Amino acid sequence: MSAHRTTHAAWVVVAAGGVAALQVGKLPPALPALQAELGLSLVQSGFLLSMVQLAGLTLAVFMGVLADGMGLRRSMVRGLLLLALASTVGGLAQSVSVLLACRALEGVGLLLVALPAPALIRRLVPGPKLAGMLGVWGAYMPSGTALALLLGPLFIPSWGWSAWWWLFAGVSLVMAVGVARVVPKDPEGPGQLSAALFVRLQRTLGARGPWLVALCFGMYSGQWLAVVGFLPSIYAAAGVSGAALGTLTALAAAVNMVGNLASGRLLQGGWLPRSTLWLGFGAMALGSTVAFAPCSEAWPWLRFVGVLVFSGLGGLVPGTLFSLAVRLAPGEQQVATTVGWVQQLSALGQFVGPPVTAALAARVGGWQLTPMFTVTCCVFGAVLALWAQRLLGQAVRAPM
Repeated sequence: MSAHRTTHAAWVVVAAGGVAALQVGKLPPALPALQAELGLSLVQSGFLLSMVQLAGLTLAVFMGVLADGMGLRRSMVRGLLLLALASTVGGLAQSVSVLLACRALEGVGLLLVALPAPALIRRLVPGPKLAGMLGVWGAYMPSGTALALLLGPLFIPSWGWSAWWWLFAGVSLVMAVGVARVVPKDPEGPGQLSAALFVRLQRTLGARGPWLVALCFGMYSGQWLAVVGFLPSIYAAAGVSGAALGTLTALAAAVNMVGNLASGRLLQGGWLPRSTLWLGFGAMALGSTVAFAPCSEAWPWLRFVGVLVFSGLGGLVPGTLFSLAVRLAPGEQQVATTVGWVQQLSALGQFVGPPVTAALAARVGGWQLTPMFTVTCCVFGAVLALWAQRLLGQAVRAPM
């Protein structure tokens, strides 16, 4: 296959990740409707936000091994089909328990799509362009989330949240067909998945690099989903609605893509991963403090700037960590397994972050304690970045 066609296929892989991310982003704009229709409490809403991460929290590293074994393209197609099924059934839900179960199933589909993607990109993209393309891949979550946040407040009032779910079922189905047609077939393997399972796990979990990347990702992901996921509810309580609600929330998610794309450029330009991670975590600590501290309550525009700084420069973190995850995989056959472990601890952060933030808000009747959680995550993330730089040394700086 020509370089042009493989690059085109890599973009299709990124697009598939964006479609999977739609399943995460479709919920926040629907929360007000679900709270009115199903009587969700604030804490229940937090668990509904994080439930899509249950599979990642419990199964991600094993799903990474499974993706390595079944074939990377085949894993993505099956994941998209599962997302279509879960979203279809979820649109029929009449109770919170059914909706929670479907969200958990969507989490499995998300893993089957997201885990093999960096390894597929590595297979399709020439070495000199790999860091930049992995930076693009790092934007798959904010791009899909932003699109859903933008369209949701316009779509749901007219058509309802059930039709919103079914819309994304159709999109996932179409994307599955696109991946099957455009992405090259997986090479024939020896079919020794069961025998290789413990070897791959041992090699991945026995290395320091995957642990550091995974823990660092957890410090990032938990606070990002907690802040961006509750923005529609925060703005709705402040009297913002309709197109303005969707635009403000989508912009907060979309600017994250800027940081992701910039991380690839900076790393290609010679920046150390520690430097981009410190800049990202520092911006998240500052931005969240400005956005939620009581002293900024009289200046809503300043608070929104704080949210943009939090999400925009914070995007340097996932872009850098995806690059490190690929570089620090123990071997070519453990890339998806390594990404699976990173995803597992990332999911742990996303599972814990929204309920903790919601519990703090419920306890004091407002969001002013949110920086207590976000700044703590940033401090731990910065320490992990320093530790990674010291432990990995030249291995971290080595070109991919």
